[in-house]
Amino acid sequence: MKPISKVAVVAAIIGPIQSVLGWAISGALTPGYDAGRQTISELASLDAPTHVLQSSFFILGGTLTILAAIFARTFAMPGRLALFISGLCTYGLTIFPTPLIGHSAMHLLFAITSFVLSAGWLLAAMRFRKDAPEIIRPKWAILQTAYQAAIAIIFLIVWSDPLATNIGIWERVVTTSQALQVSVVVLVIYYGQRKRQLS
Repeated sequence: MKPISKVAVVAAIIGPIQSVLGWAISGALTPGYDAGRQTISELASLDAPTHVLQSSFFILGGTLTILAAIFARTFAMPGRLALFISGLCTYGLTIFPTPLIGHSAMHLLFAITSFVLSAGWLLAAMRFRKDAPEIIRPKWAILQTAYQAAIAIIFLIVWSDPLATNIGIWERVVTTSQALQVSVVVLVIYYGQRKRQLS
């Protein structure tokens, strides 16, 4: 089984940090922005003063996801492919930003696809071999995926409700949880492999 590369480790460490910093900084720089009620994508709208800044964070996040997909070689290939496509979808939702008024069908398509793939990638990445890291064996992969799917479904339900006042909160819960999951899995496997090499 191939090891986790240091490139994937660096991407995993930076990923959730830049994600939170992106919407926190952009939100602070946008007058009247309500992080509880408004989506992160609104910060990257063409009409938003932080369009370039938040779009840059989106592109960085997508790139880090793609790097993790390429260099986290311990994952089964279907899972790596899911992460790779999720990263490409982040590019897509950046190229087709959501307007401040109304919506963009292409942005919604890329965003929903990214959320779904980010919720389910670990199920596709799991290994059945007895020497596989415990965190990507069926038991833990299924439990983690069930949790990610549950919060993603809640977010999509809230997102589709025009009367919802907590869309921003749920989006941040989901995006942060999904970014942290990749990081935790990559780091746990990497340090487990390092420990075995040194013993």
